[in-house]
Amino acid sequence: MKPVIALVGRPNVGKSTLFNRLTQTRDAIVADFAGLTRDRHYGNGRQGKREFIVIDTGGFEPDAGSGIFKEMAKQTRQAVAEADVVIFVVDAREGLSAQDHDIANELRRLGKPCVLVANKAEGMHDGTKLVDFYELGFGEVHGISAAHGQGIRGLVELALAPLNLPEEDEDEEEEANKAIKLAVAGRPNVGKSTLINTWLGEERLVAFDLPGTTRDAIMVPFERNGQRFELIDTAGLRRKGKVFEAIEKFSVVKTLQAIESANVVLLLLDATQGVTDQDAHIAGYILESGRAVVIAINKWDAVDSYQREQIQRQIETRLPFLKFAALHFISAVKRQGLGPVWQAIVQAHKSATRKMSTPVLTRLLLEAVQFQAPKRSGMYRPKMRYAHQGGMNPPVIVIHGNSLEHVTDAYKRFLEGRFRKEFDLVGTPLRIELKTSHNPYADKGE
Repeated sequence: MKPVIALVGRPNVGKSTLFNRLTQTRDAIVADFAGLTRDRHYGNGRQGKREFIVIDTGGFEPDAGSGIFKEMAKQTRQAVAEADVVIFVVDAREGLSAQDHDIANELRRLGKPCVLVANKAEGMHDGTKLVDFYELGFGEVHGISAAHGQGIRGLVELALAPLNLPEEDEDEEEEANKAIKLAVAGRPNVGKSTLINTWLGEERLVAFDLPGTTRDAIMVPFERNGQRFELIDTAGLRRKGKVFEAIEKFSVVKTLQAIESANVVLLLLDATQGVTDQDAHIAGYILESGRAVVIAINKWDAVDSYQREQIQRQIETRLPFLKFAALHFISAVKRQGLGPVWQAIVQAHKSATRKMSTPVLTRLLLEAVQFQAPKRSGMYRPKMRYAHQGGMNPPVIVIHGNSLEHVTDAYKRFLEGRFRKEFDLVGTPLRIELKTSHNPYADKGE
């Protein structure tokens, strides 16, 4: 699973700027005044082959007694609880403050590995202004500039080093022969643990009719009809006395990690609640991660014909980007409709790991162009020459030719339909990459 890095510090030290730098996005709003970030913000980062999740937090005031600052402190404690390592950000320009000491004491109490970083340290070559921060007791102070990108690569290496994470570079063909990793994802209380218990025929996971929280994804080995699975549950139940107040009823990061580590995701929806914004967000993340997906509507026995019609319309309007996914209606409690779900899961995995030969792909491409050529753009008409497979889980088809930057999204969808039909790709995203050949005479003078 991807390691998780939490950014913690007092207001206006540059945490959101650092978040944007680590994720190479502009997702976090940045401005020169304190308190802009209030909720936790999640993003994906990558350095070389190493991928990680970053959590941006609001200004941390551990002793905040009430109001918005107390809520922000709860959000930060939750981020620290979810993280594998914490980057404690201080302001090199403003120097050490009493609030930095308070945060340091709280981080020591929470007990997570911590890297101390002095942001806005551009131009401070001698490092003398960073000496005061050694009082915080976290060892070496690392000067960086998030705004200018100085010291970021070394910071990521330093943060991930103590985790002793294995390199995730498995051979795709070998991966296809292993157990299918199946993540069951969805909102709290849609019946995820109940469904897995039904599959297993025993109470392996705690489940009852209250929204719960799982701090760690639970992996359960399972075999069906000779096929091995690893079931990843992302919902469970906590005992109130076992966790501190800040742990919320739904841990976003664990669901993201479970989706990332899976081969196939079963997106479970609640027929009695309909398709919510949270369902759409989870579905969007599944699509973004490229995982094969099967949609199951649970509690189908608890709704009438009108509600059934409504939820089918909601799926068409709110989840149109998952049209390729098989849709099933089930009741985990009454064991209804579960057999076809397993068939769809196996089919989705086969589609996601299917091998597509270059000659067949190229033939299909040329036949599609002959049937309907891409539109001309000004003086140029895109010319497609050949195609080959560029990856699996999700399948990637790479098309080579000239002026392919002018190919429209509509034409890419047309090609996707042709490829899906030929290779029977059901339940998996299909990515098409266009690569334009370089003209060796383009840079030469007349």
